[in-house]
Amino acid sequence: MKLKSKNYYIRKSHRYLGVILGIQFLFWTLGGLYFSWNDIDEVHGDHLRSEKKYFPASMNLVSPQVVLDKLNANNTIDSVMSVQLIEIAGVPAYQIRYYSGEADHSAHEAGSHMPGHTSNVKVQLADAGTGDFLPALSKEMAVTVARNQLVDPIKVAQVEYLTEVGSHHEYREKPLPAWAVTFNQPDNCTVYIAAELGTFQAIRHNQWRAFDFFWMLHTMDYEGRDNIGNWLLRIFSVFGLVTVLSGFVLYFVSSPSVRKIKKRVPQVR
Repeated sequence: MKLKSKNYYIRKSHRYLGVILGIQFLFWTLGGLYFSWNDIDEVHGDHLRSEKKYFPASMNLVSPQVVLDKLNANNTIDSVMSVQLIEIAGVPAYQIRYYSGEADHSAHEAGSHMPGHTSNVKVQLADAGTGDFLPALSKEMAVTVARNQLVDPIKVAQVEYLTEVGSHHEYREKPLPAWAVTFNQPDNCTVYIAAELGTFQAIRHNQWRAFDFFWMLHTMDYEGRDNIGNWLLRIFSVFGLVTVLSGFVLYFVSSPSVRKIKKRVPQVR
């Protein structure tokens, strides 16, 4: 039985690796083209947002201590995480994040309102002009806040209250609960407003959604889309390197010049 040459096995390995990786290479190429031909600021929806307005320096505000004293009167505050002046439908408001009871500081701000995180951090909104407590945003207030974020908002198509989202949701890893306010125009965009925080969080529109889909194909994270260190991507990256190297080897061993050199070299017996 005649033994097959090593060139045969190199060709066969290169061929099968090419078939396995070809589709993913196509996805990577299409994604790279889409990423490079799109302005990332437009993907984020910056062109849809209205110009940010600031409060006049002459406005009258009560001290945040007034709000903290009211909180202390009704709750046991372990510690204060942050006090921030925000705008809710044109009205200045304090957003106070604090710990009540036995504080779990390990979760900290980033995970305090994220799905899957447990922490006893709380949020209280208050009118910065009077110190009166404000409730979490209602549906009507959320629509007003969402409209104020857009340059030219058209009729509201849908309003949804989110208490949980899946790993593929376009509002993943953002503060919950939240209001999702969808407009037919511009660009079928949805504005997400955190109900308890009282603040705008994100704009999602068709261009972003296409970007997100290609990003999933690019990262090969078919569970959560954003993990660029997943094992599937690592494995395919190694396979890709092997495929390229095998191509170089195949070119070298198949080169007529190399064959001529081999024929000229005397064989040592």
